[in-house]
Amino acid sequence: MASLAKKLEASGFHCRRYSYHTTAGDLDVHAAGLREFVRESSCNIVHFAAHSLGGLVTLSMLQSFDEIAGGRVVLMGSPLGGSITAQKAGQIPGAKRLLGEIRPALHQGYGQFPEGRDIGMIAGTKGFGLGMLVGGVGGPGDGTVATRETRMAGLADHIEIPVTHTGMLYSGEVANQAAYFLRTGGFQHPPAC
Repeated sequence: MASLAKKLEASGFHCRRYSYHTTAGDLDVHAAGLREFVRESSCNIVHFAAHSLGGLVTLSMLQSFDEIAGGRVVLMGSPLGGSITAQKAGQIPGAKRLLGEIRPALHQGYGQFPEGRDIGMIAGTKGFGLGMLVGGVGGPGDGTVATRETRMAGLADHIEIPVTHTGMLYSGEVANQAAYFLRTGGFQHPPAC
């Protein structure tokens, strides 16, 4: 997230990055940790930019704790509808240990949006990533998360960009779209032909 944070800061945002050990706790544990991190901020408006599982953690935190300052949420490659890659990887010996306690969240996704927040999703369409090792993501996607897994009723906006799952963290276009969404509540879509 350091590269993305640097690009967002160049767009005028003050960024703080939350780190957590993905497999060392479940969604509730991570959401509670994020809440404590956010409570350290004195800002009146707090926006969130979250990648992959971080999107599920952010949504869970916002759903569970309503005292968080208002702001927008931009998700990047978050498997809202569950992850076929995580489900397939779960069949590999040792996968339970590799994915840890977060495995159920990756399998199920997160089917609720907190009220009163604009939430947008950036989905990648360059299919190169972990999903290739387990037989694909079951359709178009970023190589780890299928595009269909990033869609859910209630999103303020959704955009697809030709990047991989990891590549979206380094993409100037993704950073520009994230900044635009955080400012306006929508993405800059190319004109229809």
